[in-house]
Amino acid sequence: MTTASPGTRVPSDDRQPPAVVTTPPERGTAFGRIPVTKVSPVIEGGAYPAKASVGESFAIRATVFREGHDAVGASVVLTDPAGRERVEHMHPTTPAGFDWWAAEVALETEGAWTFRVEGWDDPWETWVHNAEIKIPAGIDVGLVCTEGKALFADAAARAEAAGDTAAATLLRGAGTALDSEQQVEDRLDDVLGDDVRAAMTANGPRELVSPSPDYPVFVDRREALYASWYEFFPRSQGAHFDPDTERWVSGTFDSSHERLEAAAAMGFDVVYLPPIHPIGTAFRKGPNNTLTPGPADPGSPWAIGNVEGGHDAIHPDLGDFESFNRFVAKAKSLGLEIAIDFALQASPDHPWVTDHPEWFSQRADGSIAYAENPPKKYQDIYPINFDRDRDGIYLESLR
Repeated sequence: MTTASPGTRVPSDDRQPPAVVTTPPERGTAFGRIPVTKVSPVIEGGAYPAKASVGESFAIRATVFREGHDAVGASVVLTDPAGRERVEHMHPTTPAGFDWWAAEVALETEGAWTFRVEGWDDPWETWVHNAEIKIPAGIDVGLVCTEGKALFADAAARAEAAGDTAAATLLRGAGTALDSEQQVEDRLDDVLGDDVRAAMTANGPRELVSPSPDYPVFVDRREALYASWYEFFPRSQGAHFDPDTERWVSGTFDSSHERLEAAAAMGFDVVYLPPIHPIGTAFRKGPNNTLTPGPADPGSPWAIGNVEGGHDAIHPDLGDFESFNRFVAKAKSLGLEIAIDFALQASPDHPWVTDHPEWFSQRADGSIAYAENPPKKYQDIYPINFDRDRDGIYLESLR
């Protein structure tokens, strides 16, 4: 850099860059006139929905602030799955001074909701703050009262338009109280009662309204929040030994109804079943994970699939789709839900192994890698490699 003595002109190439950036930024500000930041609950910037259950109370929070001394307000706008909106007022939270706002909400219908937080300039709370300082001090009392009357008149008109005649009458009375012959301090007490404050919160002016983006919330049924689960194997319910064949005969969905009644009587909410699909025969396991099953050993239900079908089929020993539907209907009549282990894996006999060998990991010798948890080996189960054909596997899972 060139050193210059006083009065000499510095060459343009040696000048310091300006202290202020003069080129406008490529993108605009990330918030409105009243900044609304740190909204929660938000998952990955809104890429995924937060979750709640019907009637569950949860907090929506945000940081809302502005410059200067004028008051701000904040509210939550909730949109239900049918597109109907409702507004909930937010309140400052502790500790004071952090500009934290929150509202406790409960969503009453299942489905995909959205919410946004709106920050706004609050002329009413600004007036209250000023009035509580100026009127006791005798500063601009007449002007403060005139400004308050205008706010009450505006809010009364808004309440009238919304059909809330009681609030409109109350607010007009508050405006009249500011004109009364009472001591001015008494007038202030009259117009700052809880009922007037509530009416102004609902109907007062909101200026410079600045919304956050809309964020998703998925509302599930109440049982998704908490439930007690009971697991049983339909094969074990009603199973009996056949002396003629000297083999055990599998229980079925129909023979499991009595166990459903027992689960309901014990107060459970959900009956959980292992996979109910056909079981592979290749590398079938015997008792205690042995490799030498007997002819009557059923194999592991998690070794899904054989020539009778895969994840879209029911093991014939358990019944068919009609008996399964009866099983589900029986559970529903008892106030129970049915959950099934949807295990995305396959036996070596599963149709996917033949039709889509690319969905599985291959070893160096070209064989498909079976499941392992060393030192345990599960030769009867092939894990799916979800990176091989993600879209195809996803669509097949939905089918």
